Amino acid sequence: MTGEGSVRLDVWLDVACLFKTRSQAQTACKGGKVELNGVRARPQRKVRPGDEIRITMPGGWRRIVVVRELADQHLPKAAARELYEDRTPPPTPEELELRRLQKMARLPRRPRGAGAPKKKERRQLRRIKESW
Repeated sequence: MTGEGSVRLDVWLDVACLFKTRSQAQTACKGGKVELNGVRARPQRKVRPGDEIRITMPGGWRRIVVVRELADQHLPKAAARELYEDRTPPPTPEELELRRLQKMARLPRRPRGAGAPKKKERRQLRRIKESW
């Protein structure tokens, strides 16, 4: 925990495990995906306990968290979850169905480590891509 009264937003988002890396948190802030107390936030903005952060995640769903404690160094994941209170409303049945349909509509992906596609696989991929 930090003795200061505030911490940079991008650092706090990374330490609280809301983003995998600080650079991802910075990119989200610069892209307008993070709001601090209802205002679009830049990465260098200071966070204080009691602030409300709204994050627009990939896929369009939003996450709402309230800052409880500050930290500027990495913590175990269980301790990091205690830095904030998650106030994200549960998804509606329509949202769950939409997420399921989006997941089904994705193009099939090759497993990691499978190597480069062979000639037959390249032809199949080309046919799939052309049909889209």
